[in-house]
Amino acid sequence: MTASRKDLTVVGCGFAAKYPEGGGNFSVPLQYLLGLRRMRRPAIWLEIMHSTGDPGLDQRVATTFRRRLREFDLEQNYCLIIFPKGSTSQDPAEGRFFGLSRRKLLDLLAGPSVLLNLSYSIRNPLLGLFSERKLCSLDPTEVCFWMQRMEMGQSEHDEFWSIGLNLYGPGSRVPATSVRWKTYFPLVDTTRFEAAPRPQEDRFTTIGQWYWDGEIEWDGEWRDFSKKAAFEKFQNLPALHPEARFELAMNLAADDPERKRINDLGWRHIVPHSIARTPRLYYQYLRRSTAEFTAVKLESFAKSGWLSDRSAVYLALGRPVITEPTGADAYLPAQSGILFVSNLKEASEAVRRVRSDWKSLSKSARHCAKECFDAVANLTKMLGDA
Repeated sequence: MTASRKDLTVVGCGFAAKYPEGGGNFSVPLQYLLGLRRMRRPAIWLEIMHSTGDPGLDQRVATTFRRRLREFDLEQNYCLIIFPKGSTSQDPAEGRFFGLSRRKLLDLLAGPSVLLNLSYSIRNPLLGLFSERKLCSLDPTEVCFWMQRMEMGQSEHDEFWSIGLNLYGPGSRVPATSVRWKTYFPLVDTTRFEAAPRPQEDRFTTIGQWYWDGEIEWDGEWRDFSKKAAFEKFQNLPALHPEARFELAMNLAADDPERKRINDLGWRHIVPHSIARTPRLYYQYLRRSTAEFTAVKLESFAKSGWLSDRSAVYLALGRPVITEPTGADAYLPAQSGILFVSNLKEASEAVRRVRSDWKSLSKSARHCAKECFDAVANLTKMLGDA
């Protein structure tokens, strides 16, 4: 099914407003809206969350969300619905509306509409109001794993899109599902985010969650797919390059002994909320980096071809990315600005290469972002525009 350029495009999200301190989280759906605006398509951001149980806190969260949107001139293009705490139904009649009113949203959805449902955020009965529904999977392996066990939107959408570029490719261990996935790259607006000069100090950075609550049983074995586990093989990297700075902006409690262990190994632990509380701060932090260095666990193990939305922004800013292989390399240009590493020796060599050949790698990173990750190019593919 092909959406008309005049059809309303709705980006459905359920993970941005509830995390006001997460500038990187907010950045993910933001790229879709920025791309749709460049395409001059009518679009709105439909955000779903459940009440905290405190009406005053709900109001403050809604106010913060609107303020974030205003920074990007999107305050007229959103609808936030807060459903009662514990509710399992997304019935518009039960929600508290911010931005577009309930009546305005329902009037808009009475006409032709296409939903880009990020991470199965929009569910019934709200989901049923859209004339066309596209499920967009941002966690390829995990989503396919759970699709084998429960309803994850497989019976409720018209098309299925995943940023797992290698779902059906060589070496893929991604669980088979009853749906046929189409693939796309994580989005970044390459007109808003442009290449920036090299920082004076070489800083290798990343942002993420150190622990992972979603431990799953794979082939009869419980596996730890956390960042903590993924970084173990690289833990001595800072000691090999004392002249460079390695930072891990990870959510760790003030009394978590992991903070001291990380620092003792030469990594500098950064409190994410101090450098990425807003999307603008998040982008500034990435811009002040020389490159991203990160480790991947689940998607590397499954060889899904996953690449992160965060890496897409690094690339657009002309920052090379050092990461573990996920099977994505076959879908990228030969010179992509992404260096895939599997062990400490390879990681050390990649750091050396970035420091000695940064200008060339930066140019390749920017070119790759424009060629592969650009929001308009990917949305054009997803929406069927010529």
